[in-house]
Amino acid sequence: MKSFSHLMRKQTLLPIIQATSVSQGVEIAKAMSAAGINLVEVVLRTEASIDIIKAIKQQLPELKVGAGKVLDANVLKQALDAGSDFIITPAVSSQLLTVLAKCTVPVLPGVSNTADILLAKEFGYQELKLFPASLSGGAPFLKAMGSVFKDISFCPTGGIKQSNQDEYLALSNVFAVGGTWIADAKWVESRQWSKITAACLTAQGIN
Repeated sequence: MKSFSHLMRKQTLLPIIQATSVSQGVEIAKAMSAAGINLVEVVLRTEASIDIIKAIKQQLPELKVGAGKVLDANVLKQALDAGSDFIITPAVSSQLLTVLAKCTVPVLPGVSNTADILLAKEFGYQELKLFPASLSGGAPFLKAMGSVFKDISFCPTGGIKQSNQDEYLALSNVFAVGGTWIADAKWVESRQWSKITAACLTAQGIN
């Protein structure tokens, strides 16, 4: 199976879509795609999330779409049935990792401390999400992990924004950063889709 980073190709931004309706989610995805984004995460925080994944897959077939906040077998099945290209979790447990071991798409497990990292490593994972990054030691923590877990790389999310993303991306064990700052709730509410496109371009260093 291909790794999560391989699925991202050279994209170092993991844009997270959090929407309350299908139309909203699709418009956000279109705005991100307009900035050259090839892969997005739909976080399963609203009742519309699963339908948003289905709709994006249908309307933007070139876009890789995955499900975030997967915590158990039932949610995993819903996400995969919706056509998710990858799975992201906010945390890990032996039970969840056992379920994920049967997953047929790339998985990015969420960790927040050294015990989590070791557990995920024991299940064979070499790419992990640090979440919530800003509350879990941030870039200094990841820098320290580089000497302890030399074969592990990270995609930190949670508290990442334009002003601090470079601090993370400068680390050799960080392959991408994720966040919702590129789709500010105010822009979504006021349907200012062009601002999302602009923020995605800026985050990728394209002006």
